Amino acid sequence: MVIPFLRIGPLEIPTFGLMVAAAMLLSYYVLRADMARRNIAEKTSATAELFIVVPALAGLVGAKLYHVLETPRELFAHPAELLLSRYGLAWFGGLIGGLAAWVVLARWKKIPLLDSFDAGSVAAALGYGIGRIGCLLAGDGDYGVPTSLPWGMSFPNGLVPTTQRVHPTPIYELIVACLIAWLLWKMGAAQLASRSVGVGKRAEAARDAARKGEQPQFPPPSQASPGGTRWLRPGSVFAAYLLLTGLARFLVEFIRINPRSFFGLTNAQAASIVSMIAGATLWLRVYKAPQ
Repeated sequence: MVIPFLRIGPLEIPTFGLMVAAAMLLSYYVLRADMARRNIAEKTSATAELFIVVPALAGLVGAKLYHVLETPRELFAHPAELLLSRYGLAWFGGLIGGLAAWVVLARWKKIPLLDSFDAGSVAAALGYGIGRIGCLLAGDGDYGVPTSLPWGMSFPNGLVPTTQRVHPTPIYELIVACLIAWLLWKMGAAQLASRSVGVGKRAEAARDAARKGEQPQFPPPSQASPGGTRWLRPGSVFAAYLLLTGLARFLVEFIRINPRSFFGLTNAQAASIVSMIAGATLWLRVYKAPQ
């Protein structure tokens, strides 16, 4: 069912904005829990609120700018109309804007950057999926190509209407985003457990050396836990986020109606490739970095 706006008397509330607000709220609770389990910030502090509100606003600005800059000819022809429109947001622009704001906040709060990225990955994945339901409710053209599958939907009253039954790609993205968020949360738990094992072994080695009057010999990082901590060092959860979200967006674009730009790819697919390369590069650097 397409509901671009909720009307309460004279008040008109866009459902897309409502779902963005819901995404921010749920992301806040997830981020607060992740920061608390990583000992970055207590649940009672305002740190999580700051890391949700500021990057979210910066992400919306980045998403709008990226979208309008994709079509510079239209931007120069109708600058005010495009810049002030409440529609037209690009995922990759939002990622760039949000990340930039996140880096500034982490530096300001003196939080290790990779640890902060790991803590925010689950919230980012989940928030994106919930925000996509706003696109579905608004019928803003983020749906897919025509389909005969039983769950195909039409959007005759959408902001970008269609009477054909098409792939409800925002629903696909919500499901995948929830799965990615779950995987990242479990990965974060394994990361913290491996750190505890490593700290325990180092403490035990230090105690043994102290009893013998010797210098402690710490186990290599790759042997700190049975599964090896090299793949679970700080930054690994964020690297997995970049890889998985990039891959998910790359694949869903094959059944979306976005225009192809170069090499038969959409702009979002090109951005997704950049995201996957960045994730793979970060993961390799995390693995190979000395400790």
